Amino acid sequence: MVSRKSFAGLNTLVERKSGYILISKLHKVGKDETTDTVIKRMKNIPAEYRQTLTLDNGKENFGHKEIKTKLSIDVYFARTYCFNDRATNENTNGLIRRYLPKGTDFARVHPNTIKAIERKLNNRPRKRLKWKTPHEIFKGIALEH
Repeated sequence: MVSRKSFAGLNTLVERKSGYILISKLHKVGKDETTDTVIKRMKNIPAEYRQTLTLDNGKENFGHKEIKTKLSIDVYFARTYCFNDRATNENTNGLIRRYLPKGTDFARVHPNTIKAIERKLNNRPRKRLKWKTPHEIFKGIALEH
């Protein structure tokens, strides 16, 4: 997610089955910061639960080979203008926009605000999860194995 008022942006990573989200503030949306942020956030997830990553075609994702190598995952790209290839992520970005509407300058958003939004969304019951939270489902998946 990018801000039209500055170079800052948000990187969102969403686990498809549970809807568990990781939101990271990027001070400058670009290849290097995006690559480092994705690697840093995904390294905290056990290897058996991070198997694939689907990215959009933005230039900020040009570091996909480094992500693939450092995380030992398969990286795919969504087809151009095929929002269904990343539907869960697009829906989640819409949920984030309830807290940070279009026009928000992400450079002015405090990191604690980002963490609070991430926590709220991960602990919000979802109909598609039979009213469980993404946090409950994600931790349940991890405990099954």
